Amino acid sequence: MHKVTLIKGDGIGPSIMDEAVKVINASGANIQWEEAYAGLAAFEKFGTPLPDETLASFDETRLAFKGPLTTVVGTGFRSINVALRQQYELYANVRPAKTWPGIKTRFDNVDIVIVRENTEGLYAGLEHYLTPKKDIAESLAVVTRSASERIIDYAFKYARDNGRKKVTVCHKANILKYTQGLFLDIARETAVRYPDIQFDEKIIDAACMHMVMNPQQFDVIVCTNMFGDILSDLTAGLVGGLGLIPGANIGADAALFEAVHGSAPDIAGKNLANPLAVIMAGIMMLDYLGETAAAAKIKTAVDKVVNEGIFVTKDINPESNCGTIEMGNAIVEAMK
Repeated sequence: MHKVTLIKGDGIGPSIMDEAVKVINASGANIQWEEAYAGLAAFEKFGTPLPDETLASFDETRLAFKGPLTTVVGTGFRSINVALRQQYELYANVRPAKTWPGIKTRFDNVDIVIVRENTEGLYAGLEHYLTPKKDIAESLAVVTRSASERIIDYAFKYARDNGRKKVTVCHKANILKYTQGLFLDIARETAVRYPDIQFDEKIIDAACMHMVMNPQQFDVIVCTNMFGDILSDLTAGLVGGLGLIPGANIGADAALFEAVHGSAPDIAGKNLANPLAVIMAGIMMLDYLGETAAAAKIKTAVDKVVNEGIFVTKDINPESNCGTIEMGNAIVEAMK
């Protein structure tokens, strides 16, 4: 039995998470859900966006399945997601982006995985004003050898374990010679230990250009925190948008799986939201837990439903009359 902290989130979160839980339960995976709160829902219920009860649950399970959250303005956290990543050392952010035959996009046969360092860089939170007038601000980017070695080694191991052929490091070492230079040097050092994996390096701005001209040349990409944040949304755009993209945050002894899109409060409760991203995150979670048969069962059913294009939400097929619940039901039915 795997205990999982379930954070349904805000806005459309509860509706898409209900469908994801329904699908995972129908797969035969051995999951015990422990519901907890974070975000706006937690703030309204407990007066804090990240209650002690939620942290206590995560402390015990070391595994969370999370819907989109609304970050509350004016409280102690810049971002609840950042707080969780830093508190539990969830150092690897993994975002796969793959085209679907049943979803029309500008490109075919795109299959890219962004592996992003998740705990430091420009998102370390080291920023301040330099003058009393607050008219000059400074942010510090922190890049350490230990964190860089950890994430780059993770990317190469991920490539090897998942039958991938190439790892590309995206950097700006031509300008940021110390921070990005250190990251690039460590990537080169690490690549030597993986002779079976092709190694490539691209300057970040050139990488963006190449990605929108010929995305098929990329396989696994590894980069520092902010560059990874930007590239992972770019790759989502190549395959149809954030509504199709799962996310994983992996640490040495804890992990969090989530939808990476927003909480979309304008369509909350209207049975319109696409549950696909968080269902795909659930597949990643099951693989992480070793529940590979259940993960494969859901993946096969999802492929069938999405590529047929009938029981899908309107963002996938504008002619569909299907909603969130109906799409979840169709995936469960396809598993039978």
